[in-house]
Amino acid sequence: MRYLSGIINLVLCCVFLAAAFNDARAEDKEHPFGPGEKMHFVLKYGVIPAGEATLEVHAMDKIKGVDAYHFVVTARSNAFIDLFFKVRDRIDSYADVEMNHSLYYRKKQHEGKTRRDITVDFDWEEKKSTYVNFNTTPKVINLIPGSFDPLSVFYFARLLNLETEKEFVRPVTDGEKNLIGSLRVLGSENVRVEAGTFKTLLLEPDLKNVEGVFSKKQRAKIKLWVTDDERRMLVKMSSKAMVGSFVAELTSFEVHDAMKVSNLKEEE
Repeated sequence: MRYLSGIINLVLCCVFLAAAFNDARAEDKEHPFGPGEKMHFVLKYGVIPAGEATLEVHAMDKIKGVDAYHFVVTARSNAFIDLFFKVRDRIDSYADVEMNHSLYYRKKQHEGKTRRDITVDFDWEEKKSTYVNFNTTPKVINLIPGSFDPLSVFYFARLLNLETEKEFVRPVTDGEKNLIGSLRVLGSENVRVEAGTFKTLLLEPDLKNVEGVFSKKQRAKIKLWVTDDERRMLVKMSSKAMVGSFVAELTSFEVHDAMKVSNLKEEE
């Protein structure tokens, strides 16, 4: 079951790396996400359940004195898959509250025999990032203005007006290299998953700069479905590559704290 790594990469890396967008600023409006928001997914290889993943927004934090969002994604294989290929992954991502760029990124990866503990520190005064894996020699690269890490770019995407624009590009970095990714809006679909039935926008990322199981050279196709409303909540992800078909589907979700308060006021 080495292909489970591909599913996790889809959730933890490729999807967010591919959700890259243009230099036009996102609209000035209240952010559709905030502390307390959680999205839970089941991961499948074909029709076989292989694990679960969670996307969530933690309490606001500070990075080097800058107010920051704290985004977290975790993924784990289920008990059956653990017998062949155990996965326990976590990514922590921090972006400034204006959602201009990333501030800090950490990826703790346990996939089979693979172990990584990656940190990426963003220094916007010097316009450089520093990448370290465990105690390896730090790698420093120049930053492209407005760069996001592979997780926070997904949240930036939720601020964009997908109705008026049909294609976006944005710089993304994992600390080792800078990439320019793109995203196309293909249309709308109704999607039914365990969490319910949703009217969604269908998106297709271009992964031409991504190496690995979902790379363009392997003719991988990734599609994303996000709710066709102001939330832009992720409902479903799928990828068809040479190694097979991978799917992540929303099973349940919790809205962020501010929305809970707003809902309570409306009920009163």
